[in-house]
Amino acid sequence: MSLLVVGLSHRSAPVSVLERASLNADAQLKLLQDTVAAEPAAEAALLATCNRIELYADVDKFHAGVAELSTLLARHSGVGLEELTPHLYVHYEDRAVHHLFSVACGLDSMVVGEGQILGQIKDSLARAQDLHTAGRLLNDLFQQALRVGKRAHSETGIDRAGQSLVTFGLEQLSAGADVQQWARGKKALVIGAGSMSSLAAATLARSGVAEIVVANRTFERAERLAQILSEGDDTDVLARAVPMDSVPVELTRADVAVSCTGATGLVLTADSVAATLAGRTGAPAVGSEAAADAAVGAGSVGVREERQSAETPLPGSGTAVGGDENCPLDLSSVPSGFSVMGEAAVAGMDAATLEQHGAWAAGGTAVDRPRETGRTGAEAEAELIGALAATATRVGRIPERRRPEPVAEVPRPEPVLFLLDLAMPRDVDAAVHRLAGVRLVDIESLADASADAPMAADVDMVRRIVADEVAAFGAAQRAAHITPTVVALRSMAADVVAGEIARLEGRLPGLDDKHRAEITQTVKRVVDKLLHAPTVRVKQLAAEPGGAGYADALRTLFDLDQETVASVSRAGNSTTEKNRGPA
Repeated sequence: MSLLVVGLSHRSAPVSVLERASLNADAQLKLLQDTVAAEPAAEAALLATCNRIELYADVDKFHAGVAELSTLLARHSGVGLEELTPHLYVHYEDRAVHHLFSVACGLDSMVVGEGQILGQIKDSLARAQDLHTAGRLLNDLFQQALRVGKRAHSETGIDRAGQSLVTFGLEQLSAGADVQQWARGKKALVIGAGSMSSLAAATLARSGVAEIVVANRTFERAERLAQILSEGDDTDVLARAVPMDSVPVELTRADVAVSCTGATGLVLTADSVAATLAGRTGAPAVGSEAAADAAVGAGSVGVREERQSAETPLPGSGTAVGGDENCPLDLSSVPSGFSVMGEAAVAGMDAATLEQHGAWAAGGTAVDRPRETGRTGAEAEAELIGALAATATRVGRIPERRRPEPVAEVPRPEPVLFLLDLAMPRDVDAAVHRLAGVRLVDIESLADASADAPMAADVDMVRRIVADEVAAFGAAQRAAHITPTVVALRSMAADVVAGEIARLEGRLPGLDDKHRAEITQTVKRVVDKLLHAPTVRVKQLAAEPGGAGYADALRTLFDLDQETVASVSRAGNSTTEKNRGPA
C-alpha cells in the first residue's frame, strides 16, 4: 500500500473555486466513508480548512487512486470534475509526507508560520479515528505531522515569520496601524462560536476592544464563549451573547465585526450592510463609483458644465453651422435635435466625407477629392490617402480626435465599519467592497496581501527539519513494512525447533527434564544466532530508499507463507489502533 494525497488550496485554486468546493460536516463524513469503500483505498483522512481541502488515502494503485479520489472530491463538493481537475494537486509517497509535514509547520499556510493548522490536523485525525477510516499508516503519518509541527515552532522562530490568520486579518483592517491602538475602545461583533471565531474573539479581547458581542445559531455556545471572555485573567473586556437574529441590530452598534460560520449562504448581504451604514450615518450608503459621481457632481462645476454643453442639441438645418461656407458635411440632411455624442450625426456619411470635415474643422481646406460614384474599393481608398497626405502638408498636422481630460480619482471616505470575513464559503457578500464607509477584508484579499509578506530566515531551518523528518518517517515505514516478514520467519524457525525437539523425545523416551531443557535451549540459541545477523541487516536495508523489495526477497528465500505474514500484519494493526489516540 502507498500514501496518496489529492487536494486543492489557496495556492492552486482561486477563492471562488475553494468557496464552491468547501464541504460541510456531513459531506466530510460521507466523503471519508465513500473513500474507504472505494476499491483502491484502504485508509482515508480529510484535512478541510478555510483555504484547503486535502484527501489522504492509503492506496494499492496510483493511477486508479488518483482517479477515484478526484472523482469523490468532485462528487461531494458539487464542483464538476472537469472544472475541478485543473486546480487539483497530487502528492505520492515521500512527496505526500513532505507536503503534510510542511502544512503542519505552517510553511504552506496563507500566513507563513501560523499555528492554528496544528489544531485542524488534530481534528482531522480524530475524525478519521472516530469513523475507523484511519489505519496504521495514516495514524502514524498524522501523529508524526503533529510532532513535527510542534518541533518547528519550539526549535525555530517560524512564529516570527507570520501570524495567525486572525492577527493578519486585523492588521489588514487597521491598514498598517498598530492593531492595539486601532482596536482600543472599539465595540466588536463576533459571528460564530467555532474555533476560528473563538480565536478572533480572544485576539480582539487582548487587543483592547471595549466590548465583544457573540452571535451564534446555537445560543448556548455563544453564551459559553462570552463567559470565557468575561472571566479571562488577561483581559477586562465586557462580553455578552445574543441570538443570531440580533445580528442586524448589533451591527449598527459595532465598529468591527468578524464572521466565521459554517453557513452555506451569505450571513451579511450588501443590502443589509448598506442599511446598517445608513442607520449609523443617516445617509444612504453608496458604492465607490456612485460616491465618485456624487463628488464630481457636487464639486466639479467645470465637468458639470461640460456635460451640459455636450448634451445641448445642435441646431438643425438652416442654422449657421449648416450654412458654413465650404463645410463638406451636409448638415441639412441630418434631423434636428441630435447629440454630438450620438450616432445620428453621422448616419449615412461615408468615411471620406468625415475625414474632409475633420481637415476643414481644423482650419485647413476641405480635401478636393473627386466624388465619382463608380470609384470604390482599393482605388478610392488609395486616392483618399493621397488627398489626406496633401492636406496634412498644407495644414501642418493631421486632425486628431480629442480625448477627454483624465478625471482625478475621488478618495473613499474613512470607514466607520470594519468587517473581517474568515469563512469559506464567504459569510459577507463581496459586493460590500464597493460600499463607501466600510472596509472589508476577506479570504481573497488576505491571499493577495500575504503573497507579498516577508519570509523570515527561520523558514529555512523549518525546511531542513521537514526534510530530516520525512527521511526518518520513510525509513521507519519501510522498516515497519518488513517487520511482519521477519516475525513470520522467526515464527517458522520456532516451529522447526519445536518439531525437532518432539522428534528427539520420540527417539529418546528416557530423556529427563533437565537434559531436555538444555538441549532445547541449545537448539534455540543456534537458530537465533543464525537468524540474528540476516534479520538485523535486512531491516537496515529495508529502511533505505528502494528497500521495499527486501521483504519480498526474504519471503521467497525462506518460502514463507504470504497469509502468515499478512496475519502478523493484521495483528499489529489491531494492537496499534487499540493503543493509539490523538496526539
